Amino acid sequence: MSIEKGSKINQLLRSQPTGVVLLSSWMEAQGYSLGLQQRYRNSHWLRSLGSGAMIRLEDKVGYEGAIYALQRQSGSTIHPGSKTALSLLGKSHYLEFSTKKLVLLGGKSERLPTWFKKHDWNLEIEFHPSDFLPKSLGLTEFQIGNLELKISSAARAIMECLYLTPGKQELLECCEIFEGLNNLRPDLVQQLLEECSSVKVKRLFMYLAEKFEHEWVKHLNHEKIDLGAGKRSLIKNGVYIPKYQITVSKEVAVYGS
Repeated sequence: MSIEKGSKINQLLRSQPTGVVLLSSWMEAQGYSLGLQQRYRNSHWLRSLGSGAMIRLEDKVGYEGAIYALQRQSGSTIHPGSKTALSLLGKSHYLEFSTKKLVLLGGKSERLPTWFKKHDWNLEIEFHPSDFLPKSLGLTEFQIGNLELKISSAARAIMECLYLTPGKQELLECCEIFEGLNNLRPDLVQQLLEECSSVKVKRLFMYLAEKFEHEWVKHLNHEKIDLGAGKRSLIKNGVYIPKYQITVSKEVAVYGS
């Protein structure tokens, strides 16, 4: 490889942290043609991770490096959320991240690329596209090793958990997590609740907030939170909560009593 080409690939590698995926589309936008990318692979600077994705030849890349690429190179809002974010933030100490499940959420129109889905990350990947919250509201920067990722803040993450009930998430577990959320930012909670389009999420959130009487709850403006109309049943033969017109399991209803 010529000195000029060697310098160009070095510039590319210096522009991104180690341990990240390099997206072919992003490289092309930076001036690295598909032909040049092929020469880098032939010269053993890079190796393919799948269609449209490469990594440094000797790099070990985990899911963090893949999420970093999606967020920083393609502008995706796909992010670790729900229980994964709560575990990373230390908000649910009894949740074991070693269960090998990674919960990702993103915009309703977003999809995990094929190279991401086909690669073995040594984790069970669970992806939920949705639009019940604005794409970027309530995300926070979080350092994992040498990479900074956008993940759900605790307030957004618990709402994502509630969104996934009852099919993908046990409400009782949400209840247990919620009990420890005593330092949420009321201004962010307020904004999330006002912008949330899921009546189920808002009613469950307010029900649990009232159940545990966290200090931040006193600073919420309930009049600006639209809880919709009509009953919502999450379980058959459960306990009806008249104030929020929801039916929950007996275990949730008596939790903390």
